[in-house]
Amino acid sequence: MLGVIIIKHIMKTDDRGVIEMIQENPYMQYFLGLEAFTYEQVMTPSLLVSIRKRIDLDVFESLTDDLIRKGLKLKAGAKQEEADTVTKDDEDEDGDDHDDDPHPGNKGKLQMDATVCDADIKYPTDLDLLNESRQKAEELIDELCLKLGVQDKPRTYRRAARKEFLNVSKMKRKPANVLRKAIRKQINYLKRDVRIINKMLDTIKDEPIPFERRQLKYFFVIQHLLEQQETMYKKKSHQVEDRIVSIHQPHVRPIVRGKAKAKTEFGAKINISLLDGYARVDHFHWDAFNEGQDLQSQVERFRKLTGKYPELVQVDKIYLTRENRRFLKEKGIRYTGEPLGRKPVKEIKSRYQKRKERREAAERNQVEGKFGQGKRGYGLNDIRARLSSTSNSWIGAIIFVMNLIRHMRDIPLPYFVSLLQKLMIVRNINIYPLKPQMELCA
Repeated sequence: MLGVIIIKHIMKTDDRGVIEMIQENPYMQYFLGLEAFTYEQVMTPSLLVSIRKRIDLDVFESLTDDLIRKGLKLKAGAKQEEADTVTKDDEDEDGDDHDDDPHPGNKGKLQMDATVCDADIKYPTDLDLLNESRQKAEELIDELCLKLGVQDKPRTYRRAARKEFLNVSKMKRKPANVLRKAIRKQINYLKRDVRIINKMLDTIKDEPIPFERRQLKYFFVIQHLLEQQETMYKKKSHQVEDRIVSIHQPHVRPIVRGKAKAKTEFGAKINISLLDGYARVDHFHWDAFNEGQDLQSQVERFRKLTGKYPELVQVDKIYLTRENRRFLKEKGIRYTGEPLGRKPVKEIKSRYQKRKERREAAERNQVEGKFGQGKRGYGLNDIRARLSSTSNSWIGAIIFVMNLIRHMRDIPLPYFVSLLQKLMIVRNINIYPLKPQMELCA
């Protein structure tokens, strides 16, 4: 049920919390379309996970496109009514000329920027990752011994490994040589555990592997992490391709941002475009990417949605490559940013042009404000889904809820009041006439 997901992200609560909230709130049940108040759960919390797996980011993006089209129609209708009250005859003549124009002019503004949606993971360090992997490997060994009926468990030195890990992790300042020695020891302990698991699995011949799907996934992740840590240890480096930063969410990658708060962020990177306050996710990926490569596709998507190219594109410097500047010039689209080449000795811009450029450049902060709204108000910087697919849906749901709140501003008050009256009549609820209130608010 999409309504449950909307309530969840508006109230910024977890799956169990939103089900309990709906269970005791008649207004939320009315929003979900229930015929009568009930004390029973509308669904089990685990069902929301299945819903996220089926409703991905593309579904929420299609819903957002519908919201944008309806919002543009409402605005166009309001402007049309204002024009009719002023000069109806002149407006009709202008409308005929506009319909005959085969090349309509550019219209609207498009803002773009990228951000990282932080995943809910512990800050990764090599020592902590190796310790978690070793503990998970020991759990797998215990599971194998239980299912295979092994009486004498193989020696894993788990107590010694944990003691050595705690001795270093509790140090306030860790010298480089001490940390490197501790990492080497944890690598050896983990390598021993992986070797034991492989030997125990080799004894199974005509039977399937006695691991559940999740346990088998952990085993593959642990082996891959061990290989990465050995490579970095030998090369004395902290960089490796597709580095794993969480054994519970192996799809999460470190993304270097260089921000003042944190130089490296861990989560999915999204590139969004902002159209009249509506946000759309144009690029979603767990690996780092150059957002400047998406400018042309974002502009074309704007044209597909509105029927025209934007009149102004407000972007950061990373978007303004030579190829993108050439593309914008061919389409007759203005953009905010300094031109390439050396600055002229004498300024030939008027005071009005300078003021206009500063104002247009400052308007790009609206997309930064949209990021702040999502991260502070709806938890876009704390994605608590554990799977790659459900994280994708979680991010799409937050963006859609923000667009839904934005769309409420486009609904005229008389239309909203008339809709409310119709709902009250259908529900057989007596209310006072709302016409005086409509006249006061008009």
